[in-house]
Amino acid sequence: MIRRKLMGLATFAALAGLGLAAHAEPDYPSRPVKLIVPFPAGGTSDIMGRMLAEELSKALKQPFVVENISGAGGTVGAERAAKAAPDGYTLLLSGVGQNAVAHGLNPKLAYDSTKDFVQITQVHSGPNVLVVHPGTPFKTFKELVDHGMANAGKLSYGYTHASSGHMAMELLKQTVSTCTGSKTASQSCKGLFMVGIPYRGGGPMMTDLLGGQIPLMFINQDTALPYVKAGKLRALAVTSVQRNPLYPDVPSISELGYPGFSALSWSGLSAPKGTPQAIVDRLEAAAVNAMKTPAISARMQSQGFVVPPLGSAPYTQFVSREIDRWGRVIKIAGIKAE
Repeated sequence: MIRRKLMGLATFAALAGLGLAAHAEPDYPSRPVKLIVPFPAGGTSDIMGRMLAEELSKALKQPFVVENISGAGGTVGAERAAKAAPDGYTLLLSGVGQNAVAHGLNPKLAYDSTKDFVQITQVHSGPNVLVVHPGTPFKTFKELVDHGMANAGKLSYGYTHASSGHMAMELLKQTVSTCTGSKTASQSCKGLFMVGIPYRGGGPMMTDLLGGQIPLMFINQDTALPYVKAGKLRALAVTSVQRNPLYPDVPSISELGYPGFSALSWSGLSAPKGTPQAIVDRLEAAAVNAMKTPAISARMQSQGFVVPPLGSAPYTQFVSREIDRWGRVIKIAGIKAE
């Protein structure tokens, strides 16, 4: 009898919990919502976060306020969001660095992007562009790769640690390298061996590239565009599978003999795990509708960004694939967290 009563109480508690989750705050949001952008103001992530916050504010009739919490490649802000109350009032602008690359760099990361967050929808993606100083002799991607492979260690490039541009370069080096023979001392490998010059930020790196102190790098397409248009940089390839609309004459690495090559900068909207499904559904619907509006589509296209497949399910799958992809690249390259 006691056992049956205890089982009944447990069943009642479970059902009650389901009921509470299903009816969590029917008027959500009833107060301002904080959107953590884990990078300083002014960059691509901040621009995307503020654009999304503005649209969600219009759709859901409450302020969505951006809070910039930067540090450690975006992981400080992501950890803050992961540990926030799962009530829908703290959200994260997730992205490639803090929610994919970081896992490969630090196996003891204080959060798990697949277990500690609910992925609501992707917001943007955009390729990196392989750019060279116009004083270099390289007019095509093939010329650059051929030169690099024939002159091991004599070509340098700039990078910021664990950025999408850094990952793009490591993926390129691994992709174009070839080995013949068995995995013994007789194996012969031919690779793209270049010297990476680390920078603390994209600003100083761009200054040195424009000044000819470094010959090349991968950089986000929106950052590169004005310099390419002005003839101050030469674009050789993009890292999306298809060509980018703003670089119609620049081939993708995928079409140049490396099918499927992809190294994207991206962002999305995420919430702490445990956020009631009703709130997740409402945020998903509002964000997806916002990204489909003509005004947002035009704004994204003007900067060369692509609106990716929208919704929770495709974004959840995408984040998992990105964690696996960059984890493998980082392991092979032997990259460590700074």
